[in-house]
Amino acid sequence: MFPPQTLLCITLLTLLAAETATSQSASKSGPDASAIARKAVTLADSGRCGEALPALKKSVGQLKDRDLKLKIALDGVRCAMSLHQSDSALEFLRVLTRDFPNDPDSLYVAIHAYSDLSTQASQQLARSAPSSYQAHELLAESFETQGKWDDAEKEYRAILKQDQNLPGIHFRLGRAMLSTPNPAPELAEQAKREFEQELQIDPTNAGAEYVLGELARQSQQWDEAVKHFSRASRLDPQFGEAFFGLGASLVSEKQFVDAIAPLETAVKLEPRNPDAHYSLAMAYTRAGRKQDGEREFAIHKQIIGAGGDAPQAPAAEESK
Repeated sequence: MFPPQTLLCITLLTLLAAETATSQSASKSGPDASAIARKAVTLADSGRCGEALPALKKSVGQLKDRDLKLKIALDGVRCAMSLHQSDSALEFLRVLTRDFPNDPDSLYVAIHAYSDLSTQASQQLARSAPSSYQAHELLAESFETQGKWDDAEKEYRAILKQDQNLPGIHFRLGRAMLSTPNPAPELAEQAKREFEQELQIDPTNAGAEYVLGELARQSQQWDEAVKHFSRASRLDPQFGEAFFGLGASLVSEKQFVDAIAPLETAVKLEPRNPDAHYSLAMAYTRAGRKQDGEREFAIHKQIIGAGGDAPQAPAAEESK
């Protein structure tokens, strides 16, 4: 047992040590961190990224000066990308997206960095596994963005030669076939078979159900359209176009009361879709809800603008 005087000395020494440690810590994260950061910025701006990057990484998490922190993160992304250090670039990008989510410089640099990282990954895939289905799929997606639907179709067929049961590929093949300008009727029928085969592989593919519904609706096969749109809307409760297709098909079948619920969901999910408001207005009006119908017609007119063309009435209404 220590005497009281000794205990007092120990307490004082402990407090002094804690105060010293706190002071040193504050000093380390204060002026010294700023000095390291500014030196790193100078190195980075002079093109000496190899020397700058370690200091940029060390200081970015210690700075309280937001302007300096932003500069450090921007330089960090640029230097890391120039040195092909993807992990370091992603660390700086996380700082930018977390701390500066709306800054124009932050967003600009992030867009280019992620694009470059994507390009690097795709090049690596092409080099390391050029015959893989992933490489074919990536190339097909590239063709799709360029509107080269025939080339995309060839790539998807190459994938199916490797694996007929790969989920998603029959759907994408069918979509590419239908995207061809003015597809012939026999091509649409082939695409339909691809969507049906996709559903055998993946019964949860809401997109395949939706396109089959659209094909049926274009052929005025209303029962078939309702079946597919209903499945698509159940599989994906946020699929506004599926609810619209379902409601529009029911309107075409003159099932106006039944059409109201899916069309109400459609306008909630896609409030700027004029066709959905127009179809809902028709369903309301034909179901005897004239005031609700007038409201929806007014919304439709407001969306398309004064003098805009109304959407084409469903076939059942045209013949009425």
